[in-house]
Amino acid sequence: MTVIPTNQAIQAYAQAAQALSGGHQEAGAGRAAASNPAEGFGQLVEEQVTSLVDEGQAFEAAGMDLVQGRADVVDVVTAVAETEVLLETVVTVRDRVIQAYQEILRMPI
Repeated sequence: MTVIPTNQAIQAYAQAAQALSGGHQEAGAGRAAASNPAEGFGQLVEEQVTSLVDEGQAFEAAGMDLVQGRADVVDVVTAVAETEVLLETVVTVRDRVIQAYQEILRMPI
């Protein structure tokens, strides 16, 4: 299986959502972004990646506090566990999306 870097996948999602929203400008185009499934999915992915970055920064801060003697080991372990769960979730979603995309490519026209 070919490994696709996460940032390329996110860029592809954003481009697909942009193409879908730009290609279907109709009278109802003033609807909220959540009504378009492609935009909703893109926003969901963006929020999860942002959350992952925030959790990673919290983990790093907790680790630095532990090294400097200002934090408890329990806090660091909790931050590691939260970051790990979030990362596994994002990777699982990414893998499922790529799997679905590859399945679509294999469909006969």
